[in-house]
Amino acid sequence: MRIKADLHLHSVYSDGLYSPDEICRMAKRAELSLIAITDHDTLNGETVKREAAKRHGLRYLSGWEVSAYTGGNQIHVLGYGCQQGEAYRTFMQKRWEASLLRAKDSVAKFCSIGVPLTIERVLSKQADRTAPLHTMHIARAAAELLGMNEGEVYRNYLSRGKAANSGIGRPTPQEAIDCIHASDGFAVIAHPGRIRLPQSETMRILNELADYGVDGIETYYTTHTEEETEQFRAFAKRRGLFVTGGSDTHYEEGKHTIGVPQYYMDENFFALLDKKGKIL
Repeated sequence: MRIKADLHLHSVYSDGLYSPDEICRMAKRAELSLIAITDHDTLNGETVKREAAKRHGLRYLSGWEVSAYTGGNQIHVLGYGCQQGEAYRTFMQKRWEASLLRAKDSVAKFCSIGVPLTIERVLSKQADRTAPLHTMHIARAAAELLGMNEGEVYRNYLSRGKAANSGIGRPTPQEAIDCIHASDGFAVIAHPGRIRLPQSETMRILNELADYGVDGIETYYTTHTEEETEQFRAFAKRRGLFVTGGSDTHYEEGKHTIGVPQYYMDENFFALLDKKGKIL
């Protein structure tokens, strides 16, 4: 059985621009059978997401993406099939509080360089006020003042080492894995090809996380080269990890298109998730 899937999508519940219904409509058009909407740092909107998938005849896997960092480097972790119990709620409260402090820090840094950004303007970009703020909410708010698009603002002001960057309250990948496992979920390293480190250091971190107990690695990803895809697929086989894939679509543009790259779900991973009642 081949299940065509996209296990990395973002909606208006974090920093995506599409509703769950819009995402599911486009996923159906892309001839997908299974999706996971993996909003940043939140499982909010799960009922809406599940109902949208059912309405469009799709299988649905609950997911989220924890914005984890180590040594200032982005090492995001995807969580699948998690329960919203005490471990999740405690973790999320910390993420929400930290995201507000981080946003205020970035706003102050923008103001210090002559960009009159306010926290109110940033909050106006967030569709779900109960979810943690994301850096792209800040980028969208600042973009209006700077006459740039959000990607340009992120690269020029909010990325590592730039004037408005803030690292306040970021969880480590290990903390993300702990929360996902304590929530009865499966933890997967997101887009390893985007880790901005020398290859030897990236592989050291990946091996460290495999030793720690991560369950899988996102091998098929929008910006991975064929060489990177093969490298991470071989790593997954060597370390006994599940292989996942997704487009990381927040809105369709350029390389980011729902269902691209083409990914057929790891049959063993699907069977395990299905047996545990994680796939609806």
